[in-house]
Amino acid sequence: MTRRAILAVYDKTGIVEFARGLHDMGWELVGTGGTAKAIADAGLPITQVADLTGSPEMLGGRVKTLHPKVHGGLLYRRGLAEDEADVQRYDIPNIDLMAGNLYPFVETVTKGSPTLAQALEEIDIGGPTMIRASAKNHPWVIPLIDPSDYTSILVALRAAGGDPVGVAANTRRRLAAKAFQHVAHYDTAIAEYLRDEADLFPEQLTFGMTRREVLRYGENPHQQGAFYTWDSVRTPVEGIGGLTQHHGKALSYVNILDADAAFNSVAEFDLPAISIIKHTNPACFAAGDASVASLYERALTEGDFVSAYGGIVAVNRVVDMALAEALREVRSPSDGDTRMFYEIVIAPGYEPDALDHLKKKSKDLRILEAPIGDARRERVEFKSVRGGVLVQNADVSFESEATFQVVSERQPTASEIADLRVAWNICKHVKSNGVVFVKDGVLVGMGAGQPNRVGSARLCKEQAGERARGAVCATDAFLPFPDTLEVAASAGCTLVAHTGGSIRDQDSVEAANREGVSLVVTGVRHFRH
Repeated sequence: MTRRAILAVYDKTGIVEFARGLHDMGWELVGTGGTAKAIADAGLPITQVADLTGSPEMLGGRVKTLHPKVHGGLLYRRGLAEDEADVQRYDIPNIDLMAGNLYPFVETVTKGSPTLAQALEEIDIGGPTMIRASAKNHPWVIPLIDPSDYTSILVALRAAGGDPVGVAANTRRRLAAKAFQHVAHYDTAIAEYLRDEADLFPEQLTFGMTRREVLRYGENPHQQGAFYTWDSVRTPVEGIGGLTQHHGKALSYVNILDADAAFNSVAEFDLPAISIIKHTNPACFAAGDASVASLYERALTEGDFVSAYGGIVAVNRVVDMALAEALREVRSPSDGDTRMFYEIVIAPGYEPDALDHLKKKSKDLRILEAPIGDARRERVEFKSVRGGVLVQNADVSFESEATFQVVSERQPTASEIADLRVAWNICKHVKSNGVVFVKDGVLVGMGAGQPNRVGSARLCKEQAGERARGAVCATDAFLPFPDTLEVAASAGCTLVAHTGGSIRDQDSVEAANREGVSLVVTGVRHFRH
């Protein structure tokens, strides 16, 4: 029996070599459009689909493979009497392999500004249908969507004497799973494009993602892990999803989590900002109208430099030579001698000499570049729970003094309000319950993740020490009792900001007046669990 393959691929990588391998085994080749032309141009005999079906392309190319001779050939069950009778009766040729893949719809509709009519014309119907048909019938038909599988399938077919059923059943099943996933990914992008932008939570929801790499392990060595990037027609690839690694060891699961937290903590600031993250919390942070090198030194010396050792450095400006040298030469304030060690530096770019300097001086340092894009753009984020996924729009709000309401007798100074802008917006990157102290644009104390808010405030006070004198305090939610304010005031803070809305808000106002500090209500909560 003549073996027959239908070849209709967007990604033509390796298709000519694959077709040649099939031809050498005596297979008949059938193709569509550009695929058939590429194979014919290579000197291989190939039949156009229209010649196989006896039906011309029509409706401007919308209908060409949607024909019983194609889908009958892909779907009939070999050896089943009823199906064998049908293919004889209707003169349906067997098709034993289908190689096809779909053009990237996301890329198509995000280039330029296509109209709806133009986008609809980019939706392939025949290709996905053939892929699904071959995958459904994989006990007899080999479905191929990935050029990286061509070589191994040729080897398997040669070993089986050209018989597709001779290819291992688990191999065919694996290829079928890849084929259905390929089509599902494609359909997901189309559904997202057609869905109303305001419909964040449709009744049924799928996400299209592409695996970037398999990680050495997950959060712990006994767990497996991988990194996927989100393929979305609405949200551009920004932040950690668009990273380029210039140097250093492979990234781990925890590395990616921390790098994402670090980059997000600086990305929303218009002023130059630098952050050093440890376990997704900012240990050191500074923002201001200054060079990033000077901000780094201030963030390190005035922040939690003990926790910063082994952390992740993120900056929202291009890394210049001054910062590159500071990262290597500024010693730990703990003893003035220990060279600081960092796992990762992540930035939107690097000057060439700065990049070379970091590579030469730190052989193990992971140097990442990632696009900031519009960090305040509306986007969706999700978190898995056992048996489900939580979905929400991301907390991209960036409050200014316009949202700050002073409820105390003492009015804050202009410099305190400037520090509050930094404190309030960095606070949302601290695990709840979160409390931060900021002075002159620098994070001088941080308490995170405690079951009660006053516990975080005490940690903040202990960490800041004398640096808290004249600082402002921000906490990510309301003050249920005045104790957190009292701890901040005893540390030397002159302003405390909270969400407001507690039934005991007046107790905090009275405490602020008693302690002689300013109390500001923002009306916005920034929980981060």
